[in-house]
Amino acid sequence: MTLVPAVAAVLLTLLPAAILAQPVNDYPTQARAEYVFGCMAVNGQTPEALRQCSCAVDVIAAILPYEAYVSAETVLTMRQTSGERSTLFRDTAPANGFVADLRRAEAEAEILCF
Repeated sequence: MTLVPAVAAVLLTLLPAAILAQPVNDYPTQARAEYVFGCMAVNGQTPEALRQCSCAVDVIAAILPYEAYVSAETVLTMRQTSGERSTLFRDTAPANGFVADLRRAEAEAEILCF
């Protein structure tokens, strides 16, 4: 009977490490699909492009948390607008940092998937 609490204690100490070892999948399916659709529009509507674009979004998701991805995509979208309000998204260090992080993740995905 004393063996069961000892085994339980060992399992409880290993559980946090097992949870941390699992990859984080915080990108919603819709966001992954939108990325793949956009990527395929640029790279061709072929099965090979589907494989490469799916790989790319997986690599990006492994490098960049979803919240950072959304921030970078927001900055890129807002940079396409005109007017004074869009200056905040073009000329600030935080905005440039979000985009730089996304570009680095995309470069890694390009190397690994294409």
